[in-house]
Amino acid sequence: HHHALPAPGRHDHLVIETDRGHRIAYNDARRFGLMDLWPTAEITRHPLLADLGPEPLSADFGPAVLAEAFRGRRAPVKALLMDQRILAGLGNIYAAEALHRARIHPMRPAGRIGEARIAALARAIVETLEEAIAAGGSSLRDFRGASGELGYFQHRWRVYERAGQACPTPGCPGTIRRLARGGRSTYYCPRCQR
Repeated sequence: HHHALPAPGRHDHLVIETDRGHRIAYNDARRFGLMDLWPTAEITRHPLLADLGPEPLSADFGPAVLAEAFRGRRAPVKALLMDQRILAGLGNIYAAEALHRARIHPMRPAGRIGEARIAALARAIVETLEEAIAAGGSSLRDFRGASGELGYFQHRWRVYERAGQACPTPGCPGTIRRLARGGRSTYYCPRCQR
């Protein structure tokens, strides 16, 4: 027997209903996403996926990937971390959090980061993402996971949206600052991130 399901929401662009009465709604108020059907065997040839860098939690990612991408580059490290051709799926929040863990200033020219610090950054990216996944992600406004639960990683943010607060690095007397570049905000500690 089918239960009466509510009408699609204002920003529901696709609704899938199963024969068991379950419903999956693709809701995208800001219209950042898209969907496509593509043969699984040819997924790496999809025009939107062909140029993506490695996924940070895959075996294809490590310090060597960052070292190669950063070599000779003057661009700020945060901008390169968010370049999907270098690293797939690392967004604004987790890039800021990983840079804080690795104690690297977000505006530091990527080509001026040494090998040991690149290795620390690669570890920090993985740790940040693994902790966020374990916490169910970060909930901003109306985000819900597939189970309907809110994520809780935002309660563990070290720097993101914490401008004016004390740096959480033990022994650091710094205060978190917000820096706006290209319409995006980044957060960092000017004392321990160099």
